[in-house]
Amino acid sequence: MIVSLIVAIAQNGVIGKSNGEITWHVKEEFQHFKKTTFGFPILMGRKTFESLGKPLKGRLNIVISRNKFYKTGFEEVIVRSSLNEAIEYCRSLNSEKIFIIGGGEIYKQAISVVDEMIISFMKFDADGDIKFPIINNDEWRIEKIKDHELFEVFRYERKN
Repeated sequence: MIVSLIVAIAQNGVIGKSNGEITWHVKEEFQHFKKTTFGFPILMGRKTFESLGKPLKGRLNIVISRNKFYKTGFEEVIVRSSLNEAIEYCRSLNSEKIFIIGGGEIYKQAISVVDEMIISFMKFDADGDIKFPIINNDEWRIEKIKDHELFEVFRYERKN
């Protein structure tokens, strides 16, 4: 199973606000996110899920919360108490690939365990207080996938 992380990062390192809000709306980048993750399980923190307001269609939504009594209000959403538990759950389903979609705390935990990262580097600064962790480029093979007007997409594959 490939453990992948997908994120959009502004030029100043911002990925969002602590209330879960993304401070920009670039339709083309949202379409890239949907096309890339569609059909695969997506793992996210509680704040990220609550900012979405509902499960994303066409994907198994798994929410990570340390609160063992946390309920999403959606029967189809799975809740796990740690990133590791969520990843192991996906292994038990024989998932081909999974995507970790945020937020900041989950990315900090995930960056050391993922096999690949799909990163949209936005071509502008953004307002926000949550930043993506520092990437050690020595650990990754990096390839540019696509250049768009407002962002560039790169695939980072962990070196063995």
